[in-house]
Amino acid sequence: MLVLSNARLFLENLIKYGILVDPIQVVSLFLKDPYSWPSLCLIIAANVFALAALHIERRLAAGSLSENGGTVLHTLNLLTILCFPALVVLMVSSVTPVGAVFALSIYTILFLKLFSFRDVNKWCRDRAQAKAARARPASGPKRANGDVAQSEVCYPANLTYRDMYYFLFAPTLCYELDFPRSPRIRKRFLLRRLFEMLFFIQLLVGLIQQWMVPTIQNSMKPFRDMDYSRIIERLLKLAVPNHLIWLIFFYWFFHSSLNVLAEVMQFGDREFYRDWWNSESVTYFWQNWNIPVHKWCLRHFYKPMIKRGVSKWTAQTAVFLASAFFHEYLVSVPLKMFRLWAFMGMMAQIPLAWLVGRFLRGNYGNAAVWISLIIGQPIAVLMYVHDYYVLNYEGSQ
Repeated sequence: MLVLSNARLFLENLIKYGILVDPIQVVSLFLKDPYSWPSLCLIIAANVFALAALHIERRLAAGSLSENGGTVLHTLNLLTILCFPALVVLMVSSVTPVGAVFALSIYTILFLKLFSFRDVNKWCRDRAQAKAARARPASGPKRANGDVAQSEVCYPANLTYRDMYYFLFAPTLCYELDFPRSPRIRKRFLLRRLFEMLFFIQLLVGLIQQWMVPTIQNSMKPFRDMDYSRIIERLLKLAVPNHLIWLIFFYWFFHSSLNVLAEVMQFGDREFYRDWWNSESVTYFWQNWNIPVHKWCLRHFYKPMIKRGVSKWTAQTAVFLASAFFHEYLVSVPLKMFRLWAFMGMMAQIPLAWLVGRFLRGNYGNAAVWISLIIGQPIAVLMYVHDYYVLNYEGSQ
């Protein structure tokens, strides 16, 4: 029934609008001027901040920079990673919204990675100092051939360009001195994932152009007239293609793309997601749909707050607050508008998680999670597009 009903909707779309798929048009989403590539220049400039973090750690390891001085320099570097690309996007008119989202996503990933890089190296220094304080002179005779050499990378031998760039390209946000490695590259597995990447990205572009764009365009008038019945009708009509596209994007990114990257780099940890589709609570969904981000939040944000005596509820609220900030950062800056309702919408996940966890169990909780995904996303899409349309088109008329 689901296949037949969705096939009818797709056929109705083709009859009404014809074929709207235009792969060439996708280029204009990234470039306004073919001779100006500001988003690509931003991404290339990100190397400066990564190398700055590496050299700060090298000076800290050598003892030529104090811990307080290193903390100040790392803080300035991390703040610049967030502020610099945002200022460029806001000031340079040739940056397109899609190109800006892509560039800001790279900078957000870089921010999280360098935050982890700084934390782990500090933990290594603290551990080395603690061991040195407890060390006692050896009283026994030394071995003729010395100590057995260890194959693991030890601090500060990890502070190399090779190590830094391996971490930057690795499909993880949490830094380690020794990452798990796979013994070889599986060519058949890699080719399957590559085929999926190419196929699903084409499918995503086609579905967005053919199905979502006309529905969103036809939703502007009901929003402008505040025709609530038509708004609800457009919302429900958009929910089907939006959710289908979201599911395809999830598979394309978390399964196909990250596995391709991991296979090429022989990266051993392939846990990019868990069974979020079985979620019986909103909290379980957020903990399992994006494992790299969840591990980062747990390791570098949640647990440090708990160790400092912060309550679990306050720490969870802080994690949601940080998540809401980065979601809004990735959308509001490229669209050059900030919407408090979007930020509050993300924070509404906290009472929603409490209500679902408190009153719903089993299949009822799972249904609540799916409904929030299917309905919540198109609401945000329509409101963002409406506000962007009003600010950039109606205001200029």
